[in-house]
Amino acid sequence: MLHEIFGVHEYLRDVCRRLAKAGYLAIAVDMYIRHGETAKMSNVQEILAGPVAAASDAQHLSDLDACAAWAAKNGGDPQRLAVTGFCRGGRTVWLYAAHNPQLKAAVAWYGHLEGAPTPRQPKHPIDLAGQMKAGGKSQIHVYPDAPHAFHADYWPSYRKDAAEDGWKRLLGWLRQNGV
Repeated sequence: MLHEIFGVHEYLRDVCRRLAKAGYLAIAVDMYIRHGETAKMSNVQEILAGPVAAASDAQHLSDLDACAAWAAKNGGDPQRLAVTGFCRGGRTVWLYAAHNPQLKAAVAWYGHLEGAPTPRQPKHPIDLAGQMKAGGKSQIHVYPDAPHAFHADYWPSYRKDAAEDGWKRLLGWLRQNGV
């Protein structure tokens, strides 16, 4: 489970608990911790200019590979590997779907699809769309009246109906794809 730019905080821990209650081994890795503890930062510009700017896609993909390997050795089923993530983590979900052919399902929540390439983010999901193989199929659902971060129940952007429907769709997608 991939967090937004704000790191692993209570909302993300709750998402992991919800996945665990649904029967999954859920792991939340702090993708920025080597560059700073974003969960303790309150200034968005500081987060973006610091840890988020310093982190690379290669680091994130490597960290996810390490999580998958750890899970396989600690009770997880490598044949049922899935990933979900929010905001910047949603972007990374798309990248991981192109990176790991063992992935059975991926659910990205409002992850950015395109942008200008940088040394740390050389390609964006739109550039890799043809390589994404998670589950062998894809589905995109848009909530027209829901803003970015509509699932984050601690933000004013939270939309209960869209968040609950999205969660049902996430669980259904995992089941549909053998996860």
